[in-house]
Amino acid sequence: MSIIKVENLTKIYGDFFALNNVSFSVEQGEIFGFLGPNGAGKTTTIMILITLLKPSKGRAFVAGYDVVKEPSKVRANIGYVSQDITVDDYLTGRENLKFQAHLYNLNNENKRIEEILNLVDLSDRADEPVALYSAGMKRRLDIACGLINTPKVLFLDEPTLGLDAQTKRRIWDYIKRLKNELGITIFLTTHYMEEADILCNRVAIIDRGEIKALDKPSILKGHIGDEVINLKLEYLSEAFMDSLKKLQGIKEVKFHDTLCSIKAKGAEGLIPKIFELASIHKVKVESLSSKKPTLEDVFLAYTGRGLRDILSDKEKGKIFGKRMRRFRY
Repeated sequence: MSIIKVENLTKIYGDFFALNNVSFSVEQGEIFGFLGPNGAGKTTTIMILITLLKPSKGRAFVAGYDVVKEPSKVRANIGYVSQDITVDDYLTGRENLKFQAHLYNLNNENKRIEEILNLVDLSDRADEPVALYSAGMKRRLDIACGLINTPKVLFLDEPTLGLDAQTKRRIWDYIKRLKNELGITIFLTTHYMEEADILCNRVAIIDRGEIKALDKPSILKGHIGDEVINLKLEYLSEAFMDSLKKLQGIKEVKFHDTLCSIKAKGAEGLIPKIFELASIHKVKVESLSSKKPTLEDVFLAYTGRGLRDILSDKEKGKIFGKRMRRFRY
């Protein structure tokens, strides 16, 4: 069942198409990754979906409601977490959540606040000023604020930008919990390909206002092509090389001195056979490594470029974050 449905969404500024007939859907309960370079149309899409911007053409529905005709109903069913941390340093964690709860006129707000604090593991620090929190704790509190109204869809815009590796992985764990334990649908934008690969059930790649690819990460990577197996040999063997070329699944074998590069499909199944041939030809394999296509490779293949400077995107996020503060407060 689709909880987000986008139909021929178009946004035009003068003669510039920020979005050009974009269509996709997001299934209930999935983590949906939305990837693209700066200026690709990610922010424009999100702003339309959270009702802060009207499309020039096309339609979009969130939780069954038209984002243009029923914006208040859309807002009641979504949460949003900006790239920039928007919690108030002068309030405690509990006070931040209480303030958010008042904005939504929630009943039993204290019970809901305790539930959310437990979910993000902040119960023991809830009554301390946020100014004393680490960056990771502030991000978790920011996510908690986005969850206070029990949203059906949570929009996370670069949720781990600027965090250290350990904190980033903790945030990943919380995101997985939101999906697995609460069944919340998560719409995630990120510059980190590893993050999208680990978290997302499906990803869409947008560039220049158009969707270039949309599928499961594993399927997209499979479309890119061959895996590469690299061998370092004790010495070069023509007979070994000829035998390698005859293995089913191997597409190309290249030698340079004692280094061997193999392009193949299904590297895991081929590696034992390679060692078997090495044994037959009495060739010692000093080292072996294999590289599968990554989501970064997929991104490069569909956009013809890597992700552009994160800093400039973060600057745009500051502007967007300010708009969202006005929406929240």
